[in-house]
Amino acid sequence: MFLAVGCSSSDDGPGTAAGGVPVVEKGKLTTCTHLPYPPFQFERDGKVVGFDVALIDLVAKNLEVEQKILDTPFENFKTGAFLNSGECDLAAAGMTITDERKKNVDFSVPYFDATQALLATKKSGVTSLDDIKSKNKKLGAQAETTGESYAVKQGFDPVAFESSDAVLNGLRTGQVDAVVIDYPVVQGWLKDKANAERFVIGENIETGEQYGFSVKKGNDKLRAAIDKAIKDARADGTYDKLYKQWIGPLPEARS
Repeated sequence: MFLAVGCSSSDDGPGTAAGGVPVVEKGKLTTCTHLPYPPFQFERDGKVVGFDVALIDLVAKNLEVEQKILDTPFENFKTGAFLNSGECDLAAAGMTITDERKKNVDFSVPYFDATQALLATKKSGVTSLDDIKSKNKKLGAQAETTGESYAVKQGFDPVAFESSDAVLNGLRTGQVDAVVIDYPVVQGWLKDKANAERFVIGENIETGEQYGFSVKKGNDKLRAAIDKAIKDARADGTYDKLYKQWIGPLPEARS
């Protein structure tokens, strides 16, 4: 079902899915993402899986096509480059809906309420962003993310890492003492015993963020198909089932 590659080159050319939805490759719904970003998208046993993947599979099923996944640089999602070039139909990458990004892409309805978290090494003694300043510690974040933007707005100059794996490695190797990154990602990391023994969540940071899937500006048919799949999944219980499978227990307001 899933294919993760670095670039796209289709001999089949564009096509049309069910409902007249245009697709860049016949019989496929091509998704740009950035790996790894568990629990939203990551590789397991040679397949790309995760919460985002499962939701877009619902879209593909409705369109009577198969989801195809391309691993692409995250910075391109802000500009919509891969959508505009016709490499992908949509982007699904745990991406926060922002006014800046709306200038370049059209977003689906929100599908996930996100918060940021400060994760620090236990030996750093850091429990808050104030500690980073007062103790003169190094802060890191994933490049081009809202976590990085938040840190900059708070007056920091965070070390920028290209991927979430690189962020975690930066903590492990002492390049930084703490990082700001999406809370669900931190949850996933701390399920590993070795990580739980070395790192601690300093504080949760409520930023009011919501994730959305993005499409090329004006691609209203695909955007509507994505919206329908999300709304139907929320209505029939599929969303909650997938949330529990990939994210964890439902938020108190929904459980």
